[in-house]
Amino acid sequence: MPASQPLSHRDIVMAHLRARGMARLSELIASGATAATVSRLERDGLIVRLARGLYQLPDAPLDVNHSLAEAAKLVPKGVICLTSALAFHGLTDQIPAKIWMAIGTKDWHPKFTYPPVRFARFDDVRLQEDVEWHLVDGVAVPVFGIARTVADLFRYRQTVGINVALEGLRESLRQKKVTPSEISSQAAKAKVWKAMEPYLVALTSHG
Repeated sequence: MPASQPLSHRDIVMAHLRARGMARLSELIASGATAATVSRLERDGLIVRLARGLYQLPDAPLDVNHSLAEAAKLVPKGVICLTSALAFHGLTDQIPAKIWMAIGTKDWHPKFTYPPVRFARFDDVRLQEDVEWHLVDGVAVPVFGIARTVADLFRYRQTVGINVALEGLRESLRQKKVTPSEISSQAAKAKVWKAMEPYLVALTSHG
């Protein structure tokens, strides 16, 4: 049998994007393509540049959380948090103007204009706790779990607003996506138990 022909740089890029949904330029180059090939494919309309150094196919099906996947690609160490995580978990109708992402206290602050992102800093231990991974448009997107998100909303209540924190607490309990004990445990870790306790008691009281 004749030996199979090696993939062209064009084929490498197209195959990678079909398999992954979207990719950074560095990933395409690591897979065997060249920057010149990527530029040519973009110029010819065969791929689309979403942001600086981030590409996808023009006809790729888009998930409602597509922008979260873009942000996850651009901030590999970041985690979707606060109101953005609350919306992802279906616990609010609010769609924040900017995607909330958690990064480490000493992590480099990425700079890009799209998608619009707002950063919240957490210490390295907390940044790695209670992270869930969800596949969005072929991208593994890290999102803080529900109980963790509710606790973080109380921690950042002066920034996101107490009403958002209360909505997260109320809806997570109403939809029975978490238990009061899970929330209280996360509140203790976030050091906001004293602030949250009266609201949690009021929402769970049968008296």
